[in-house]
Amino acid sequence: MKSAVLALVVLAALLACATLRAQKPSGDLKIFFIDVEGGQSTLFVTPDHQSLLIDTGWPDYQGRDADRILAAAKRAGLDHIDYVLLTHYHVDHTGGVPQLVDRIPVTTFVDHGPLRETGDKPTTDAYDAYQKVLATGKYKRILAQPGIMLTFAAGLTAEFVTTDGMFIENVTAAHPQPNPFCKVSETRPADQTENARSVGTYLVWGNLRILDLGDLTWDKEMEFLCPTNRLGHVDILIVSHHGWNQSSSPALVDAITPRVAIMDNGATKGGSKPTVETLRKIPGLEALWQLHYSEEAGPDNAPDPFIANLHGPDTGYALELTASRNGSFSVYNARTQATTTYAAH
Repeated sequence: MKSAVLALVVLAALLACATLRAQKPSGDLKIFFIDVEGGQSTLFVTPDHQSLLIDTGWPDYQGRDADRILAAAKRAGLDHIDYVLLTHYHVDHTGGVPQLVDRIPVTTFVDHGPLRETGDKPTTDAYDAYQKVLATGKYKRILAQPGIMLTFAAGLTAEFVTTDGMFIENVTAAHPQPNPFCKVSETRPADQTENARSVGTYLVWGNLRILDLGDLTWDKEMEFLCPTNRLGHVDILIVSHHGWNQSSSPALVDAITPRVAIMDNGATKGGSKPTVETLRKIPGLEALWQLHYSEEAGPDNAPDPFIANLHGPDTGYALELTASRNGSFSVYNARTQATTTYAAH
């Protein structure tokens, strides 16, 4: 009798372990920073092949950006994309939706709600094209609101901290603290475009913290993080607004003290000289990575090994980040085929 009970206990323990492994499979998080020539498209893939794509790049160009997203998805072993999050409706973020869904199935779209910038034709065209995709009835849709969290079986969480001009009060995994950098950040007028409506996402993978605020503008950064830095420390910053000077105030970038900043700029779009200078002076920053050499930034660009695309013809090289749950990660440059590793803190 005792042996039978013991066998049942052992069996239950084995089943519990198997369930735990199914919920959190071993392996690393992959993040693909896709070159969409000054737009944004960032693909997150968990070890069990669940996926989140933030933004879709531009329309047209013979489907260039959709093809590059598809290539990254195939490299990651995906046959569909679970979530496509649109930070806002500017054409360099939302314009690629119709071409993307022609190439790979998508399950769910996430957005901030109605278009707020109705006077700009490229923006309204991108928004209308997205609405036509939704009108097919093939896709689920989630309205992003502060505090809503996407939870993936492998343990990745993605919490919306800004959306449609609103902010979360308390970030689940963050440790708020006073923000001394508000005093050294100039005050700027309120932005009236879709940029200020950007969906910002705070991602947690084990001990790692990753921040993507879309194109959130300087004024909104200060409204969100002053006088209290609600985000605490972040390991990886996806630089807002492609490194344009309308974003990346010291109140944001210096306060969150990222170990690594990754800028999805183009050669002539984003990568503003003042922003690059600000980023490279972040206290404790170990590296600035760029998708392109910025012609405006000139000698202030990151060193060549940290840039995916240098001068010359369009090459479309990507950056690929591999993250472990213990907080260590590495960045692979497709141009140089070299990998730089960052130890866990």
